[in-house]
Amino acid sequence: MAPGLLLSEPQSDMHDRLNEDQGSTKPTVYMLDKLHSEATKHAQCLFNVVLPSDPELQNWQQNAEFILMKSSSLSAEEINKAQRLRAIGKQGVGIDRIDAKACQSRGIDIINTPGVNATAVAELVLALTMSVAREIASVHGRLVQDQQVGKESCSGLIMTGKTIGLVGMGNIGKAVARIFKGAFNAKIVAYDPYMPASAWGELPHVRASTVAEVIETADVLSVHVPLTPSTRDLVGYKQMLNMKPTAIIINAARGGIVNELDLARAVKEGVIWGAGLDCHEEEPPTKARYEALWSSGRIVSTPHIGAATAQTQMETAKAAVDLLYDHISKSR
Repeated sequence: MAPGLLLSEPQSDMHDRLNEDQGSTKPTVYMLDKLHSEATKHAQCLFNVVLPSDPELQNWQQNAEFILMKSSSLSAEEINKAQRLRAIGKQGVGIDRIDAKACQSRGIDIINTPGVNATAVAELVLALTMSVAREIASVHGRLVQDQQVGKESCSGLIMTGKTIGLVGMGNIGKAVARIFKGAFNAKIVAYDPYMPASAWGELPHVRASTVAEVIETADVLSVHVPLTPSTRDLVGYKQMLNMKPTAIIINAARGGIVNELDLARAVKEGVIWGAGLDCHEEEPPTKARYEALWSSGRIVSTPHIGAATAQTQMETAKAAVDLLYDHISKSR
């Protein structure tokens, strides 16, 4: 007998069959990015997981109700094509690669992981501060180039008892405040118009009423706010002129909050001491773009590694899994 005609399975039926084949009691989640192996195993205990290596992943726009992601970008066009999509689990705090307006218009929830990476980012803020304060990157660079570096040619700043100025009083800002208080017995000045007056009640600090007040007071200025039209170029040359000549700026939030051209000028002219940047307008940062910044020897850059520790990657990925699972459970 001749074989019957085989028809392609409709994409909408494939989603239903996937649930039936893998156990209908578990929701199916499409994992757009590779997550930490422990988090992946954890997700497989809670969900039917379509892994990045699974051919079915290419059908996520047609079939997915729930997705997990880390670094992928989701445009409005992609979101609007995903007619089944109900919720997005996002490893990490930032959702700037997801078109949030498109999600909101469709009623798609975005579940991120605020606070989980706060300690890792705060520790990097400390590391960048000390690298700039003691010119570690510059000294190391000269040694690597086989230059003789006498200690008399090195300079630096003492941080003990100095003032840490924080713009943004969320989880990361608070973690930074605690670390600097413990490490240096630092004075803390903080600004955040969205936090209640009672915030940080257990942590001695001065609550500033303006960004300018923090800028003028700080020995170390660290920004911890999202990049929005109102925070772009929040710290520019005009603001830097009001800072101490020994002040250090740290940006471990988003590139564009500190004006990079103005920063290069301010450091070159001695308006401020230096800066540590984990976030840049171009990522990863390149010599072609940032040679003017780096040539001073007092601006240290890292390629957005605030959460780049094995422990933090595991914790934030598992948090994304758990929070998505809780969200699905509550909505059922």
